[in-house]
This record gives sequence, C-alpha cells and structure tokens, in this order.
Amino acid sequence: MVGTGAPVRGSDARPALAPLTGYTVAVTAQRRADELSTLLERRGARTVVAPTLRIVPLPDDEALRAATVELIREAPDLVVATTGIGFRGWLEAAEGWGMGDDLLRVCAQARILCRGPKALGAVRAAGLTEEWTAPSETGDEVVEYLRERGVAGQKVAIQLHGDPAEDFIRTVRAGGGAAVPVPVYRWTLPTDITPVQRLVDAVCARRIDAVTFTSAPAVNALLRIAGDQAADMLEAFRAPAEDNGVLPVAVGPVTAAPLTRLRVETAQPQRARLGSLVRTVASALPKRSRRMRLATGHRIELRGHMVLLDDEPFQLPPAPMAVIRALASAEGKVLSRTELLGHLPRGADGHAVEMAVTRLRDAVHLRTCVETVIKRGYRLNLEV
Repeated sequence: MVGTGAPVRGSDARPALAPLTGYTVAVTAQRRADELSTLLERRGARTVVAPTLRIVPLPDDEALRAATVELIREAPDLVVATTGIGFRGWLEAAEGWGMGDDLLRVCAQARILCRGPKALGAVRAAGLTEEWTAPSETGDEVVEYLRERGVAGQKVAIQLHGDPAEDFIRTVRAGGGAAVPVPVYRWTLPTDITPVQRLVDAVCARRIDAVTFTSAPAVNALLRIAGDQAADMLEAFRAPAEDNGVLPVAVGPVTAAPLTRLRVETAQPQRARLGSLVRTVASALPKRSRRMRLATGHRIELRGHMVLLDDEPFQLPPAPMAVIRALASAEGKVLSRTELLGHLPRGADGHAVEMAVTRLRDAVHLRTCVETVIKRGYRLNLEV
C-alpha cells in the first residue's frame, strides 16, 4: 500500500503500476455502484461513492396498477421495454396483484421493442420474444424506429425508466397512436445528500480526477444539488488537464446530454457498458498526467494525489500536492507565497505555504525539487 509521503518499495524489478494508481474517481450511480467501484479499484483508483439519485420502486402505485389494468383489458399492439429492472419490476408488481399471467399473455401477443440488452434480457427471461432491439441502446433510436414503422391506430405501452419518457409519448401521439405510460419506478434525491455535497466541494476544489455518470437523471441531480456551486463545478469539468480539470465520463451520449447542452465535453466508451466505461477512465486519466524532468536529471510525473519520482510512487497530502501542481503549471516560473496560497485550502496563511513546500521536499526525499527564490517565492527546479 502507498503511504503518505512514503514510496512503494519492493524488489529491484518494480512491478508496473496499475493504470489508475494515484487517481481519485467518483461514482454517482446508485445501481451497481459497488460493482463499478470494485472495477475501478482493481485498476488502482481510489473511489468516492456519492449516488446522486435513488430508485423508488412503485409496486403499490395507483398509476402503475391502473396502467396494468388498462393494458390487460385492452391489449397493446406494441410494448416498449426501456430497462431490465423496470420491466422485471412491472411483472413482479403484476404478480403481486394476481395479474401476472394476464400481463404475460397480453405482452406475448404484442410486438416488443427493447431499448438495450438489459431490457432484452428481462424480456427473454420472462419467456417473451422481442421484435427488435436498439443497436445503439438509446431511446432516440427507439423513437426513430417508431416514426419509421408508424404507430397510427396502435396502442403502445411504454415502460418508463425513472423520468417521464416525453419523446416516446410525443412520438406515439404525433403518429396517431395511443400511448400508455407504465411508471414502474421513479428517481428521487438521496435521503441524505451530504455525500453528494462533499463531492461537489471536492470537484470545485479539483481534488477529484474524474466523475462517472451512468444516467442523465444522475447528471441533472448533481447539478441540482450543487446549487450555487454549479457554475464552479462546470468550470472544473471544462478546465483542461494542465489546469487540473476534472474529467467527466458518461456511459453514452444520452447520459452525457445534460452536460453537452452546458458546453461540457465528456469522455465516453464506444459501447454503453460498465466495463467499457471503466476502460475509458483507465485509458483517459493517465494521458492527462503531467511529466517533467528536473534539472537534477530526475523524472517526475503528477497523477492525481500522487507524485512519481523516477517511476517510484509517493502519495502526498492535499497541501503539498496542491503546491507541486501549481508550480508544475507555472513551468519553472517563480510563484510568490501569495500566489501559492490561493491554491491551498481556505483559511491557510503564508506559513502554511512554507510548511507545504517543506513537506513536499521531505515527502519525495528530494529537497532540490523545489527551489527557494529569495524575496520572490518558489519555483520547480526543471531542466532547461
């Protein structure tokens, strides 16, 4: 394990570092949060789990029961399954009301469209057969399919996925069909938003290297909880790597849409899968690390909360890490104590700068890495 200010030592043949060693990655998902965190940690990341939403099942909801009764009484021509958890939840709720067999019967008679593989898996697990599955796993593709095939005079059951599926409903009605929304569950804010507020603080302070998103509602909830800090958080997302920007990573374009509308670019995998999302993070973050050579010949690399000196990792406390990042961004120019103070946590004074520099030198066991320029400040002793 990497200790604060201590190198990771072993045999002479030092094993290669995991790709995310030194980086802190936030997980905003509720569902499969543990799985996503484990996958990131296996690649060396330190994770911060702060679900921005929680799923509230609606097995006793009057709207769900009413939609189910309506569809059993007058069978739909089309059923749109948008999520695996939602479709399974619908069948389970119907079973609890004694309507399970009737619901399966009407679904078996209908043409079934699936938004993605999870919905497809739930449909097949119920013994049903799909007509079509969206290749790109997006709601937009399902909407386009409905437009092209036409829904005039047809009854379309739309299993919702946390938020009202306005595009689906609008498309069906505009095409002359009758849309029946099926609200199986809904998204709501966490009971305790304190972890999310701490995440917002950490993003604004740029103490997080990447934030992962697996749904658009999770993005919107984070922005909502951020409140007055939303502008600073978006600025951190927009900032380039050299300014210690925070990398937003979305599982796909639909998830990224709320950030895209706010002019925030996101990293995205080619396929909307957790494994692909993790591989994207593991590929993108190391490319954002800063590599330099000191005048003494030593090689130095900054990655997240860690410094690599000649490929030997040293984990630094926040203040020394903030100092070396600021000095690295200055590219060998002198920064005054006042300038460096602006990079330290609030409430720090000039003496805190001196202490941070001292701790930095001691932590990496190389006092010559930072040069004191009398009456002016400090600079990173880089190779000219």
